[in-house]
Amino acid sequence: MDAINLGPLALPVRVVAPLLAMLAASAACAWWARGGRVDGAVDPSNALWRMVLWGFLAARAAFVLKHFDTYLTAPLEMLDIRDGGFVAFAGLLVALAIGADAARRDGALRRPLATSMLAGVVVWAGATVAFGVGASQAPLPDLALRRLDGSVLALRAAGKPVVVNLWATWCPPCRREMPALGAAQAANPGVAFVFVNQGEDAAVVRRYLDDEGLALKDVVLDPARTVARATQAVGYPTTLFYDAQGRLVARHMGELSRAQLNEKLGEQRGARF
Repeated sequence: MDAINLGPLALPVRVVAPLLAMLAASAACAWWARGGRVDGAVDPSNALWRMVLWGFLAARAAFVLKHFDTYLTAPLEMLDIRDGGFVAFAGLLVALAIGADAARRDGALRRPLATSMLAGVVVWAGATVAFGVGASQAPLPDLALRRLDGSVLALRAAGKPVVVNLWATWCPPCRREMPALGAAQAANPGVAFVFVNQGEDAAVVRRYLDDEGLALKDVVLDPARTVARATQAVGYPTTLFYDAQGRLVARHMGELSRAQLNEKLGEQRGARF
């Protein structure tokens, strides 16, 4: 699964895993601060948090630079981290450099900082693997859904890469990302975008699209939420990226920015269609 379902709240694994990692690393720091060393207590928490802060900033900066042309038209989007746009490798390198410098300046920090960081990494990796077990890698569902005009759309009939967006009008992040998805649909005629509304009737969907001035193609209704069940989507919005053979290439639970959407489309184009 790509998200953890906590009753009315669904959190993406990409958010839950680092939070659990930070809890584990902080617990290790507390243990060292209480006297984990035989020859006295050492608190590596300040150094650890510097590593986290600079690693976080570096990971975001690398992503922004990668998609700088996209951000130029809307610079404030650089600060909106809800899309999960980070380059993990860049963040890791900077964090390790900060940690190495702290250990060089204070030799007593070496073991406490290394073990605290290792605890976080192990928990992060373990949570990612554990929550990823059973994640749906099923092919594009072989379903036929009705468009707003009553015509039928077969999901597997596109014959080209497909982006399936599960959404609802009552969902704020769904509404926020819709203009970016609409622009991507217009700019990528070689990719089929299908907007699968979950559980609402045609009148509600038409009214929303008219009020927002959205001219989207292939908006379909899924009153029984069949697609969400078939793809194991536990929250909205969820966007699924398939290649031309209907194989799942990438999935994203949560709001997509224009930059993150471009990133996912790049992964999709990188697959062997």
